[in-house]
Amino acid sequence: MRIGLFLAYWPWFSLEEQVQLSRLADELELDSVWISEAWGQDAVSVLGRLAGETERVALGSGLMQVPARQPAATAMAAATLDVLTGGGRFRLGLGVSGPQVSEGWYGVPFRRSLRRTREYVEIVRKVLAREAPLEHDGEEWKLPLPDGLGKPLKLLAKPASERIPIYLGAIGPKAVEQVGEIADGWLPFLFHPREPDLLLDPLRAGVEKAGRSLDEIDVAPVVPVSIQDDIEEARNQARPWITFYLGAMGAKEKNFYVDLAEAYGHGDAAREVQERFLAGDRAGAAAAVTTELIDASSIATTPAGLDDKLAAYEAAGVDTLVAVPGGDRAATVRLLADAVRERVG
Repeated sequence: MRIGLFLAYWPWFSLEEQVQLSRLADELELDSVWISEAWGQDAVSVLGRLAGETERVALGSGLMQVPARQPAATAMAAATLDVLTGGGRFRLGLGVSGPQVSEGWYGVPFRRSLRRTREYVEIVRKVLAREAPLEHDGEEWKLPLPDGLGKPLKLLAKPASERIPIYLGAIGPKAVEQVGEIADGWLPFLFHPREPDLLLDPLRAGVEKAGRSLDEIDVAPVVPVSIQDDIEEARNQARPWITFYLGAMGAKEKNFYVDLAEAYGHGDAAREVQERFLAGDRAGAAAAVTTELIDASSIATTPAGLDDKLAAYEAAGVDTLVAVPGGDRAATVRLLADAVRERVG
């Protein structure tokens, strides 16, 4: 199992931390570094900076938001980042976000998300392939516009890689099934290593539907990781991330993470977290995250327990564990790198 780093967005990680931890990941020969976006710092700009700060580690968008850009613009950004990283290092992660961000921030209706994602990936791949000028006749996009002066265009810039891998962030059953059908990688949050089939069964269904092999998909869950001598302190360091996803990443009526927590049997706790967060009680929301919910969705452990935690994810079918380092972040990254070397060696 490989180790990547999820360095999110400001203010969770400062630019200085993103740069320093990316350099450290490069030095320690970790697999990848992932930069996300919400409604603040964008992913593309930071990844461009990191391309010049690193030499070997893969750089990925985790995730670029589908409603933020037209698909051709995303393909242009992907081609640019692929060239800036020297080829073979860039991974394009995409996600539809949620209704609050899509409709409230971008003014894009949150509907037909499966169809939109499928067409979006199709268009991005057409652009990057550069086999012909871009034409697409779909339900969500028609390119060129049928009644205008536009004409089919071909991407001027040539990517350095023959194929840029596309990852999707998804946890809803139908969305995960679509990952199995069309994606090269999968970036879920709240992946439970003791109950992996809840998410992996739809992935397998999609793979089978498309006549593919599960080996063709990089299963890469995003997992908060905190390592402390005091297990309760480690759990407390994981609380903010779980609180944020349950409380802020979605509307009260539609939050995929709350739905997934409920499927794991933690619905009452997840809804209490959400209700307190939406009411403005951030501290109360964090306090409502139960020990069971923390242990189900993160690695909060002592140094002695780290190997067993990593082994559980590997046994669950994880190819790349994308860690959100907590506490002393550099120390956490070094402990992860040491643990992986010991497992391999």
